[in-house]
Amino acid sequence: MKQLEKTYDIPLHDIKTIVEVQEYSMYYLLSIITLSIIVIGVLAYLLYKFIQKRNIYNQRKEHYKLLSSIDLSDTKKAAYALSLYGYTFAKDGERQTGMYQNISARLEQYKYKKDVEKFDEETLGYIELYKGMIDV
Repeated sequence: MKQLEKTYDIPLHDIKTIVEVQEYSMYYLLSIITLSIIVIGVLAYLLYKFIQKRNIYNQRKEHYKLLSSIDLSDTKKAAYALSLYGYTFAKDGERQTGMYQNISARLEQYKYKKDVEKFDEETLGYIELYKGMIDV
């Protein structure tokens, strides 16, 4: 037994002490998950904007369609519709502004009354001229 005790008294030089090892795998995993969520969110946002841009409502086109399809035989409704939809294009330029003001003044006699007569030829000519001036 004495021999065994002697072997334990020998200092061990090639075995190193226990060292704490830093473990970063959890941080790497959380970083990858966070980055994935951010990338998916950005892609979803871009897809949403792309779809929204394709389905955008163009008020000018819609008002031009409605302005072109007005039934001029119903004078009172046509006068109101021409004023409403024509205003969309009134600010396009000086010519359109002046023409819209001219048409609005001419349409005043067809509004605000119970019974109105049909449009006269001059007013119809101005209406058609204004429709032709519009750039959609």
